Amino acid sequence: MRTIVHLSDLHFGREDPTLLDPLAAAVEEAQPHVVVVSGDLTQRARPAQFRRARCFLERLPLPQLVVPGNHDVPLYDVLGRLVRPLERFRRHVSDDLEPAWRDDEVVIVGVSTARARTLTRGRIGLAQIAAIRGWFEAAGPEAVRVLVTHHPLDLPAARSARHLAGRAELAVSELARSRVDLLLAGHLHTSHAGSTVERHRLAGRAAVFVQAATSCSTRLRGEANGFNVLRVAADDIAVEHHAFDSATSSFAVRARERFRRGVEGWERVAGAARG
Repeated sequence: MRTIVHLSDLHFGREDPTLLDPLAAAVEEAQPHVVVVSGDLTQRARPAQFRRARCFLERLPLPQLVVPGNHDVPLYDVLGRLVRPLERFRRHVSDDLEPAWRDDEVVIVGVSTARARTLTRGRIGLAQIAAIRGWFEAAGPEAVRVLVTHHPLDLPAARSARHLAGRAELAVSELARSRVDLLLAGHLHTSHAGSTVERHRLAGRAAVFVQAATSCSTRLRGEANGFNVLRVAADDIAVEHHAFDSATSSFAVRARERFRRGVEGWERVAGAARG
């Protein structure tokens, strides 16, 4: 079993400084094998904001896999946005926009869905899909395959498709052929876990998709700050949604969800507990 901590939408520049110590402590307590951050490290991609984000990341356990979000592309620096949209992310966070981490049990691949010519919407490219398939097809038969993006490739059926990354349906269909198991994303500042069978009709190939709340920003959308802890095994994925409790000034488990591999792919286990 591997433990993955999933943070997202830190939005330094709009961070709540009172959350940083409790968040770092909660991540450390989870004892992750890897920390994943699914984009929007900054509010406006300014150097000072990236420096604050970098300082916070240095407080968290290693290894880390970090991808940019649309807020990590400059908004008001139009020339920089069009010519070098992720230069500041590369300088302050990571020069690798297509990071990967693997061991005998898990292979995790991240891709940038942030695009310079759109303000909020993202897109996954055909070359990115091909590269992801290469990583997944090279993995061992028992390895759990995880993809990290900022913009979601799947959402609950009730949510509008306009919130999905461009080419999301094609990406899910193509990656299902390479037996993708788990899709991690942010962008919407709400936590959720579900099965791709809710939206994508791919017989025998259902994957699990997991959304994260904003971990430490003041840009709340009806949900407390939070993050996810995932405990991943070949035939079992357990998801814990952690939320900040102002009464105790700490993060605590708000909900638990579980999925097991079945004949049609990953299926939700009934009776998930809510905190």
